[in-house]
Amino acid sequence: MKNKTKLIKQGVIVLALMIGAISIFSFMPVAAAQVGQVVDPNNPGGGDLREVITRMLNYFLTFLGLLAVIMVIYGGVTYVTSAGNDEAVGNAKKIIMYALIGIIVIMLSFVLVNAIIGAGLDTPSQ
Repeated sequence: MKNKTKLIKQGVIVLALMIGAISIFSFMPVAAAQVGQVVDPNNPGGGDLREVITRMLNYFLTFLGLLAVIMVIYGGVTYVTSAGNDEAVGNAKKIIMYALIGIIVIMLSFVLVNAIIGAGLDTPSQ
C-alpha cells in the first residue's frame, strides 16, 4: 500500500512537471516573435499542423531528456552517498542505467520525429 501511494505521488509530480514545461515552452515562439524575428503576416499562427506537432513533440522530448539527465545526477548522488550500503549502491546503479537507456530512447525518438514528421517541412508548398 505504501509503495502504491509513493508511486502515485511520483506520477503526479512528473505529470505536473511535464504540464508546466509544456506550458512554458508554448510561450517561447510568441516571445521570440516579439523579440524581433519575422512573423509571416499571412500565417500568424506559426505554420501548418505538421509544424505544430513537430514543435510540440520536440519540446516534449527536450523536457524528457532534461528529466533523464536529472535522474542520472540523482543516481550519481545516491551512489556517492550510499556509504557502502549494497542495497543503495544497487539502487543507484539501476537508476543510472535506466536513465541512460531513457536518454538513448529519447535521442532516437528525436531523430525519428524530425526525420519522419519533419521530412515534408523543407519542401515548398504549392
